[in-house]
Parts: sequence; structure tokens; C-alpha cells
Amino acid sequence: MSRLRNIIQSIWPRSDYRKHEPFGASDQPPAGTLKIPAHVAVVMDGNGRWARRQKLPRSAGHRAGAENLHRLCDLCIRYQIKYVTVYAFSTENWSRPSEEVKTLMDLFVEFFNRYDAELADRDIRLRFSGDEDDLPDHVLKTMRRAEAVSADRKTLQLIVAFNYGSRRELVEACRRICRSVQAGSITVDQISEQTLSDSLYIPDIPDPDLIIRPSGEMRLSNFLLWQAAYAELWFSDVLWPDFNESHFVAALEAYTHRDRRFGGVQSS
Repeated sequence: MSRLRNIIQSIWPRSDYRKHEPFGASDQPPAGTLKIPAHVAVVMDGNGRWARRQKLPRSAGHRAGAENLHRLCDLCIRYQIKYVTVYAFSTENWSRPSEEVKTLMDLFVEFFNRYDAELADRDIRLRFSGDEDDLPDHVLKTMRRAEAVSADRKTLQLIVAFNYGSRRELVEACRRICRSVQAGSITVDQISEQTLSDSLYIPDIPDPDLIIRPSGEMRLSNFLLWQAAYAELWFSDVLWPDFNESHFVAALEAYTHRDRRFGGVQSS
């Protein structure tokens, strides 16, 4: 038991977060020119497999993944990325064992309570995207408080997709539009792509430029399906708790060399 406690402590140390060097990074980005996306989205996948390889409980993997999240935020700030969306809990995750779901809910609250001061110090605005109907009261309370106290921060917007499913988001958007038609606010002929975009959970942020998925899986898994129409996708075999700066820079380098045509012809 003492060995397990020591390992978990090393995964999530109780020392001041400001003493951590994110991803083992230097003070400046690497030399060379990188095209920096405004909005990066990350599927934080592989926590359970990471824990299994370490012969640890799945909860330790989720804690390790949470630790990597605040390090990712530091890295996004250093590279002047303005928006980062992370897939933290999907609408399908309710099918997991009840004890694991409870752990994820409690970890969500613990993370934001633990790092509240550090998030403020880094001028990070918190926003949440997903269906609130099924969430416990203590999770909703944490969400609303985090959004309220961070509303005026400008450096980075951290959007946490929690109890999120893109198909559900699209269904709810269609319902909002239908209600607007029924109320006479718009006509059917006035419905456009922009109408649907404006009806999503958070309509005022740009679509992701780059979507990163570690863990070896090569699919979106019901994540930002509408918003990902022209996003560049980057996949890696590394599990999320082991995802570090070298992987992040590799994703940015791949993005830099992509020709984003948005349906047009190849640029010269």
C-alpha cells in the first residue's frame, strides 16, 4: 500500500504547481517557424491503459491524465494558443462502472479546487461544454463557480467537454432552431449553417484548427463532429498521461506543413 501511495503522490504531487516545469519544457519554444493554430482540441485518451501498464488502479491513470491537463495549459500559453478544448467525459462514459464514474466526477471537482489559484495566476478562462441535465449538484456548482470567477480572463480559454457528445449537441441545437421557428423568430428558409453553429453549446468560439488524439485510436469518438469539418487531425500512439512537449511540437509541426484548402485548390 505504501508503494502505491508513493507512486500516486509522484503522479499528482502536493507541492506548489508553479514549481513544476510543464512537459520538461524550456522557457522558449524551439527554434524554427511554426504555424500556430488559434484553437487546439485534445481527446485525452489512454488513462486506463496507462494505469494498467503501471499495475495501478484506473483512478491513478485518471489522476495522471488530470496532471497532464494543467501542464498542457501552460504549454498552450507559451505557444500563444488562444483556445484549447479537452474531451474529459463523454455521454457514453456513463456506461463505465459506477465507481469509476464517481471517481471521475470527484476528480473533476478536485482538479478545479486544487488549481484554482494557479489557473487565475495564468489568466485562464474556464468554460464547459456538454449536457448538464445528468450531472451531480457538486459538479454543476463547481462548473458555475469556475466560469463565473474566470469570465474576464483573456490569455487562454480552456473549454472542458464534460458529459459531452457531439450527436446530442446537434440534436439539442436542432430543437432550439425548431422552437425558434415555432415562435416565429425565424422561418425555415432562413435556417443556414450559421444558424446551427449559433445554436451549439458554446457558439462564440472558433472551430478547432487542430485536433490531437493520443492513445493509438484513430477516430473522433463523437467529439466536435460539426466543428471539426475542416480541422487538421493528428494521431499518436502515446497514451495521454505520457503525452509531452515533444509530441505536442510534433503535432504543431505537422499542422504547419498541412495545406488547409477548406474545399479549394492546392495553394502554390
